[in-house]
Amino acid sequence: MSTLKPETRDKLRGVSTATICTALFKRGLRNQFIQDVHPLNPDLGNMVGEAFTLRYIPAREDLNPITVFQDHAHPQRKAVEECPPGAVFVVDSRKDPRAASAGSILVSRLMVRGVEGIVTDGGFRDAAEIAKLKIHSYHNRPSAPTNLTCHQALDINVPIGCGDAPVFPGDVIVGDGDGVAVIPAHLADEIAGEAVEMTAFEDFVAEKVLEGRTILGLYPATAEKTRADFAAWRKERKR
Repeated sequence: MSTLKPETRDKLRGVSTATICTALFKRGLRNQFIQDVHPLNPDLGNMVGEAFTLRYIPAREDLNPITVFQDHAHPQRKAVEECPPGAVFVVDSRKDPRAASAGSILVSRLMVRGVEGIVTDGGFRDAAEIAKLKIHSYHNRPSAPTNLTCHQALDINVPIGCGDAPVFPGDVIVGDGDGVAVIPAHLADEIAGEAVEMTAFEDFVAEKVLEGRTILGLYPATAEKTRADFAAWRKERKR
């Protein structure tokens, strides 16, 4: 059952992963950005949902023939059918895109089940088709071979590493055009609130820089004039 508050989800839809990572860094968390994953359709806006995970290990050939897919309890197939609506399906493919973590059929199934998105530090087959789907999808690069050639699906909804980031089931996953950040579940409300505040200030700063203002005293706001101008800016724009 989801514990992500609707208001927290809404806040996270309006902030960047860059801002989130800065807020996490202030709390000593340095490795919450999933490395080397890219959105197939960056026009979908922010992806926000709780993590539901799948872990792969290196394939052992005698245990990983193509016939394993006939088993309804195969971990990859089972996970696709169990990932909750609104969640983000996060796959630990060991940063190995030589074989696909999934293809368009499985991603389509996630989409029609209402899953928010899928992230893998490996690759997708049928990447061009996935890019046309209305589901957030992040991967390293396209990869045509079936996952069975390199990966053996093992565990569902356990702590994993994805692109060097630790991901625990229920962590809040946020994706944008830059990539994907992982917010520990217990910090989600706090980070969302702070990120909204940070975004307002960054929007103010960006506007002033484009007007020709120096960043000295502005970013960070070490000048009293900056703080006063920002307060007036927020009041005027009701932010």
